[in-house]
Amino acid sequence: MSTKYILSCIAVMALVTYLIRAIPMVVFRKKIQNRWIQSFLYYVPYVVLSAMTVPAVFSSTGSVYSAAAGFMVAVVLAFFKRGLLTVAVGAAFTAFIMQIAGL
Repeated sequence: MSTKYILSCIAVMALVTYLIRAIPMVVFRKKIQNRWIQSFLYYVPYVVLSAMTVPAVFSSTGSVYSAAAGFMVAVVLAFFKRGLLTVAVGAAFTAFIMQIAGL
């Protein structure tokens, strides 16, 4: 690849990143009063994080079954409001035991 191509790719990525952050500030200059839109925007970070994380969870181990078991344990522990460390260790331990068991 040429240096010109790499630099143009970097410039395009920088422009796209800037526009994604700048356009909402230009369009929405006033405080958003609509409760539905406020509610929608409140949950956007959680949805984006979930959309990026969940597929990676199921491809992170050698087996879909161990990944699913770890995911289920994480969901149950999170439902019962356990701490982040407890949820992460519980899910990892479950996936590890399932891998050792050969499932």
